[in-house]
Amino acid sequence: MKTAIVIGATGLVGRFLVKKLLENNQYNSVIVFARRTSGINHPKLEEHLVNFDELEKWKYKINGDELFSAMGTTIRQAKSTSLQYKVDVTYQYEFAKAAVENGVQNYFLVSSTGANAKSKLFYLRIKGELDEKVKQLPFGKIRIFRPSLLLGERTEKRFGEKAAERLLKIIIPLFPFLKNQRPIQGEKVAEAMIKSANENNPGIRIIERDEIYNVTRNNISTRI
Repeated sequence: MKTAIVIGATGLVGRFLVKKLLENNQYNSVIVFARRTSGINHPKLEEHLVNFDELEKWKYKINGDELFSAMGTTIRQAKSTSLQYKVDVTYQYEFAKAAVENGVQNYFLVSSTGANAKSKLFYLRIKGELDEKVKQLPFGKIRIFRPSLLLGERTEKRFGEKAAERLLKIIIPLFPFLKNQRPIQGEKVAEAMIKSANENNPGIRIIERDEIYNVTRNNISTRI
């Protein structure tokens, strides 16, 4: 039996992660670190409400077998690129660093399709930067998932994403080469992350959108 750690538990993928981890009999404990409560009551759930700017005060509590990182924000929510960078890169990297120092063995990250540390687009650049930084950490297994636009009901409204979703549904059938940009259900990403966590194949894997579907059915295709 394993202990899973989750950050970003109140987001779209994170909510599915917590729910499915609690239902999975391979885990006897799910530890969530969050700024606000998930609202879930379960005997396997341990929830810590924390200030991510004060990691040094509570990082000793980060103990378990696997870390699932699904944290993220938008410029609309963050109000500035510096605050978005803090949430999307600094918080997640520093948490992962503390986790591996505390003996956590495996790491699973929600990134984004097109993530590239050299991208001219801010969002893709910071996603790519986090990918590169965490790949240097000495986890036994690292899986970086790069979904396209995520579908599902969110606790907060993201009007830009809804508009993009409607637009892609019209454009993609007309331009098949854009198929890798097809939206994907957040629940499917969570399923793929947990399935990957329970496969015995160490090392670093970057899993693109179409490969996320394959994880729940077959072996993972890899790109490093």
